[in-house]
Amino acid sequence: MRVRRLSLCAGLCLVALLSTGTPAAAGEGWSVAPLGTGRPHFYAEGTPGTVLQDTLSVRNPTAGRLNVRLSGGSLVTFAAPEVDVPARTRADVPFTVRVPAGTPPGDRTATITARASGRTETVRLRLRVGGPRLPALAIEHVTVRGDRIAYELVNRGTTDLTPTLTVRADGILGPLFDRAPRTLPVRLPPGRRVALTEPWPERPEFDAVDVRLTVTAADGTARDEASASARFVPWGWVAGAAGALAAGGALLAVRRIGRREIDEQPRGREELADDLTGAMT
Repeated sequence: MRVRRLSLCAGLCLVALLSTGTPAAAGEGWSVAPLGTGRPHFYAEGTPGTVLQDTLSVRNPTAGRLNVRLSGGSLVTFAAPEVDVPARTRADVPFTVRVPAGTPPGDRTATITARASGRTETVRLRLRVGGPRLPALAIEHVTVRGDRIAYELVNRGTTDLTPTLTVRADGILGPLFDRAPRTLPVRLPPGRRVALTEPWPERPEFDAVDVRLTVTAADGTARDEASASARFVPWGWVAGAAGALAAGGALLAVRRIGRREIDEQPRGREELADDLTGAMT
């Protein structure tokens, strides 16, 4: 399809009703398609700020008038969002595709939808936004959560990216693991952020660990890395040891109190007589 730039005189409100001159086949229903022949879908290409134009053809081969409602998302504006198509005619409805300023380069898709007589028909629109292709990939918010490593990937460039990930973990006594690069099952368009996790089923029970994640674009044009620290402590063992220490301390305190009470008990009569005798001599 050849896409023409919008002209102010293009007549956005024009809806052409053209007679097909051919009677409808029995049981044939209405349909929508790009104006012209041999185009299964719409294709548009332009730079940010461009306004492009094309035409949707609505065919009504039935014996009755057809009321059709049209929509195409935020990028598409129809000359008439609703059109009545007489029997055995065709309505050609112009529409525009506006590429917002600041849109990063890359491919976009939209769907043009037509609804009539309780039925819905769609035509796909493929939009290619031109401009400089600048890859930029970032990895952020790396944390260790139990037996998983959580992180976020952000595409800060102007081109779609398929990243690969490398994970390395070092403990007090040396490396714990160093996983080879693997391609992640995600495709990041420009501006997209996605939260992911990496499994760590054999994490240590007692260690101080530094985890480093490295992410690279599949074609090697963008790279970033980030790290996080984690301390693994067997809290069940610590709680048991603390309980044992607390019990031992309490027993020792009880023994000291018992000895003190024995030392402070009143002396017997014999000890008191001895003291008095010594005082009289």
